[in-house]
Amino acid sequence: QVQFVESGGGLVQPGGSLRLSCVASGSFFRFVDMAWYRQAPGKQRELVAAITSGSATDYRGSVKGRFTIFRDNAKNTGYLQMNSLKPEDTAVYYCNSNTANLDWGQGTQVTVSS
Repeated sequence: QVQFVESGGGLVQPGGSLRLSCVASGSFFRFVDMAWYRQAPGKQRELVAAITSGSATDYRGSVKGRFTIFRDNAKNTGYLQMNSLKPEDTAVYYCNSNTANLDWGQGTQVTVSS
């Protein structure tokens, strides 16, 4: 089964950028339709962006035009490039399949604050 380790989070000012990485274990990553999720304090986890095994992408409305999801199957790694960050993007970010049927990793904290 595929397991994920997320990294790349941090503290950034509004308008700043971060690139998150998600390294997958196992040899089936290239076949997985994956997604990035986030969970803010006191809120439910929500899907942020998704990418199929064929690299078709989709985004939630609030991040369209600011976030880009992409993947490198040779490195078993998924990425989330986040630009023009806003305070409301503050959350713990996770990756998983697009149906969230795999084990959750630890996530990576993103804090957008001046």
